[in-house]
Amino acid sequence: MIARLLKAGKTKIILWTAALVVLATLADWASGNNISLAAIYILPMMLGAVVLRPAETAGLALLCSYLRSFFDIPGSTADLVLRFLFAALAYFISGLFVTALLRNRQQALGHLYHIEMEQSLRREAEEQLRALAESSPAAILTIDGNGDVLAANDAAGKLLLLPDRQTLIGVRIGEYLPVLADALRLDTQIVGLRTATQCQGYRHNGEIFLAHMWFSSYLVEGGKRLAVIVVDSSEEMRDREEQGLRHLHAGNQMAAVAIAHEVRNMCEAMAMLCQDLRRRHDLAGDDALRGLDRLVTGMEKVASLELQPKMNEGIEKVSLREVLDHLRIVVEPAWREIEGTVVWSLPEVVPMVLAEPHGLLQAFLNLAQNSHRAVQDSEDRKLEIGVSQQRSKVMVQFEDSGPGVQAPENLFLPFQKGAIGTGLGLYVSRFLVRTYGGELRFEPRRKGSCFVIELEVTDTAKVARDPS
Repeated sequence: MIARLLKAGKTKIILWTAALVVLATLADWASGNNISLAAIYILPMMLGAVVLRPAETAGLALLCSYLRSFFDIPGSTADLVLRFLFAALAYFISGLFVTALLRNRQQALGHLYHIEMEQSLRREAEEQLRALAESSPAAILTIDGNGDVLAANDAAGKLLLLPDRQTLIGVRIGEYLPVLADALRLDTQIVGLRTATQCQGYRHNGEIFLAHMWFSSYLVEGGKRLAVIVVDSSEEMRDREEQGLRHLHAGNQMAAVAIAHEVRNMCEAMAMLCQDLRRRHDLAGDDALRGLDRLVTGMEKVASLELQPKMNEGIEKVSLREVLDHLRIVVEPAWREIEGTVVWSLPEVVPMVLAEPHGLLQAFLNLAQNSHRAVQDSEDRKLEIGVSQQRSKVMVQFEDSGPGVQAPENLFLPFQKGAIGTGLGLYVSRFLVRTYGGELRFEPRRKGSCFVIELEVTDTAKVARDPS
């Protein structure tokens, strides 16, 4: 009824209210002064209160009370005044009652609207989450406090190699991922546990794989629950270990070559000494000296391994921007710890270069760590890393605010005296860069030190700079 009245519009309701007031007045006039029809004025009051504001309702109440007073039962002045006031108050309260009903109705409708909106949004969110879970390449599971699977997407079944038409629902997850069974045995009062772990997982056929998991715990009325995301990291582990083995072999080869280089230098010195002894002391026919010559010659042959200036194995088109981004992630925290700064001067576009990503990152990292050690005792701890291009070459410059280099001529020699570690850092870094057809060189500065890595640009391929 109220909804129909509201649809009629404010103007029509006011006209109907006026008409009812007129009809009530005529009825009161027709009945004479012997009968009081004060109650019939309540009808237009309640109708008008549907669209009137409280002040307007009070005005209508006074009007109805005033019209009623013309046809009221005769009485003293005090009686008439009291009747007028009580009638006006009664009419106003009846109007406010209707106003309160309308306000409560509007609040109820608004609350119902919000509930419907929340339900609609919840259904939409559930559908999106369901679609996300089902389309995700990662296995997503929900597990109860007993370790039984409550929900799982298709990727979970594929990850664990379940037979066709077999589901994980109701299966004990500890048979496949034992670490989750251990997590459920933690204190049940612990909520909001969020962590990641790597562990061995077992497929349905007994095959072992490396599982990388993210899981969190939460409590519901039925007890503890776990929400789990699982991916198979076996392939990444194999690639990482194979790459590590390749670099270990390359590092061993470089160390052996460095040692062979030093041994060959000593052999040359020993051969010159033998020749000098033979000439000065007339020992050309001495058997012991000839034996020493043969030993020196044999050692020279053993130490004849040479570093090749360029190797094509593993070299590819590399995003220099991506390698520098990885370097930034690795080195910036260490510079913040010493209250230093790393300034990056990169162009809008960074060229693609010929290199091997891991080896190039290692060369960059070695230079950045050298600068990090060099500025420890400086007041101004700063490293500037810049990129510039000259025709088919790109230059990556590392310039720090340290004390500089005392003996630049010995920088790239292996097993340097006073070096931290083996003294092979710059030697190996230059070797790596040369295998890519590039060069690592030292550029003198009045203050600090500057190293430049020169790399070959691949064709005209470019990588756009990240706007951030």
